[in-house]
Amino acid sequence: MLRLDTLETLMAAALVLLLGRQILARTSLLRTYSIPEPVVGGLLVALLAFALRSTLKIEVHFDTTLQAPLMLTFFATIGLNADLAGLRAGGRALLVFLGVVVGLLVMQDALGLGLSWALGQERLLGLLGASVTLSGGHGTGAAWAKVFAERHGLESATEIAIACATFGLILGGLIGGPVARFLITRYGLAPTKKTDVPITSGFEQPKAERLITAEILIETVALISVCLAVGSALANWLTGTAFELPTFVCVLFVGVILRNGLAVAGLYQVFERAVSVLGNVSLGLFLAIALMSLRLWDLASLALPLLAILVVQALAMAAYAIVVTFRVMGSNYDAAVLAAGHCGFGLGATPTAIANMQAITERFGPSHLAFLVVPMVGAFFIDIANAIVIKLFLLLPIYG
Repeated sequence: MLRLDTLETLMAAALVLLLGRQILARTSLLRTYSIPEPVVGGLLVALLAFALRSTLKIEVHFDTTLQAPLMLTFFATIGLNADLAGLRAGGRALLVFLGVVVGLLVMQDALGLGLSWALGQERLLGLLGASVTLSGGHGTGAAWAKVFAERHGLESATEIAIACATFGLILGGLIGGPVARFLITRYGLAPTKKTDVPITSGFEQPKAERLITAEILIETVALISVCLAVGSALANWLTGTAFELPTFVCVLFVGVILRNGLAVAGLYQVFERAVSVLGNVSLGLFLAIALMSLRLWDLASLALPLLAILVVQALAMAAYAIVVTFRVMGSNYDAAVLAAGHCGFGLGATPTAIANMQAITERFGPSHLAFLVVPMVGAFFIDIANAIVIKLFLLLPIYG
């Protein structure tokens, strides 16, 4: 066993991001299909760890203590960057995209149940290989797996959920770029020069130079700390109630209230450039740690029926993004970038969606609408909608 402590894991994550950047700079194929830097470097390290375990029986263990704080910091910066005036400008698109997202949740669960029935498997296995873990991610998957195990007697539910979520995280980062590139090249799309949607300064241009002072940086760290502390306390307070929400949703919500409340009261104006720098740093490091610490051998041990369900779900996600997401959202360049983002959190997580869109816009041009809509839907509304859809499917008299 080769164990890396917290600082060594942080060092490895930073090196993974640099490795991904260098590989992309030297590999035209990866640049062509807009594969994000953390996905490239993180998967390479995960594959190396898999090879060491398989051949030399050496298991590499990364300390993921910083993974949760980095993820929460990322969502706090999303909230602090959310100007309600800007959200109103993209309000209609946000509602339409939310409808598209709910449609995917229903499709994933219906497909999972149908495939599990066709393959002669436990129906709950089909739900685990659907929106529970794909649109829900590791956190939602683990939470529902506990319910499936305790109330419905599904053995190894947690292990299955983690493996499914891992599979989705990988595919979410791999198919978003190719899907958007296909749409952009197929229809000859380009960014629109005029738009009523304001520029979302945070994540749309992660490599832009930003002038920041130490004083402003400290103020921004203080705001993020308030979001983390109050959001975590709020999540704990709601635990066990009908309004229970994941911690990251509460952190994001506190960020939105804090940013807009301070502005309305005339007390403080959030310095978006500092927020965006810290947000992009936490996003990159979170994805690097998440991907390089993937236990790929868990995927290798997936039973053939479950693997078949997940492969079909990935293909269905790509098809849904092309046929539904792209067309409903306007069949334009913004819609193509939204399709890439939808692949990211429809199979993986919101950070993956942002990374997908960053890779696309860096190559083809900006999409203000996508960076306005995807973070809010992917980080906030999808978990609420997913919980409702899952509960409705559990009411069907087909289990047991």
